Amino acid sequence: MSTPANDSTALRIDFVSDVSCPWCAVGLASLQQAMARVAPQIEVELHFQPFELNPQMGPEGEDSIEHLQRKYGISEEQVRANGEALRQRGEAVGFPFNLDVRKRVWNTFDAHRLLHWAGTVGGAQQLALKQALLRAYFIEGLSPSDHAVLLQKVQEAGLDEARAQQILASDEFAEDVRQDEAMFTQAGIHSVPAVIINRQHLISGGQPPEVFERALRQIAGAQPPAVMSA
Repeated sequence: MSTPANDSTALRIDFVSDVSCPWCAVGLASLQQAMARVAPQIEVELHFQPFELNPQMGPEGEDSIEHLQRKYGISEEQVRANGEALRQRGEAVGFPFNLDVRKRVWNTFDAHRLLHWAGTVGGAQQLALKQALLRAYFIEGLSPSDHAVLLQKVQEAGLDEARAQQILASDEFAEDVRQDEAMFTQAGIHSVPAVIINRQHLISGGQPPEVFERALRQIAGAQPPAVMSA
């Protein structure tokens, strides 16, 4: 994380999301564009918080198209049309979804444990791992539950692979992740991405950069009191 300049305003953002959530990928890319537009006058301290879309998903996973058909009661054609709309939204903010990869839906709990650990190392490292995991799933078609994939992405993010291996071989940070998930659920977060600014203002969904930029500028001028606790 960067230290704000003397004449800048610092904002905290909690980005609640899952690594298998397409709108989270869109939302993060969009938010980053907004952050670049308001810098250096507004410095953002970005924290990634866990949310599992499918916490009960078994180790075998499920075909993504079949999963979406069952979950939303729509046809395969509708699933593919929604995917194309997402691809276009992603392209607009610089995230190139790969629709040619037939993906499965996986359990993402271990990915969240590693993201929690990365956050204890530093904000830049956590961001790098988050981006690597999103690319792994949505562009490379890899499983975020596969420990080999997770370790590869840890390495790409510049984190300690041996330390990550220790974490994956244990239950380390499991309780931390569960507590964080429960806290945000109890705070009313039931869909993602959820972008919480200064623990006071909530922006839901993968909004365009202009929406995030406007919110950051407005809130930087107001500086409301915090109401959420970590």
